[in-house]
Amino acid sequence: MTQLTLQIPESAFAALHQAPDEFGQEMRIAAAVKWVELGRVSQGRAAEIAGLTRAAFIDALSRYRVSPFQYTADELAEELNDGD
Repeated sequence: MTQLTLQIPESAFAALHQAPDEFGQEMRIAAAVKWVELGRVSQGRAAEIAGLTRAAFIDALSRYRVSPFQYTADELAEELNDGD
């Protein structure tokens, strides 16, 4: 695994009421959630990035109010029409 070092202002930890290690974990989850939302990674890969199980990652999607369903409106319509 690769380790990254980031410089984060001390005020960020206080603003979010989190210790640095908690902040780092939440940052991984937030990034993974956003990348799923943008369609850049799959849920499975995002869960790996976030350091969570797939089920725990789906819970995280809910916390961030991101749908676990990765279909566009056109893809969903096509999927529904294929059943006819």
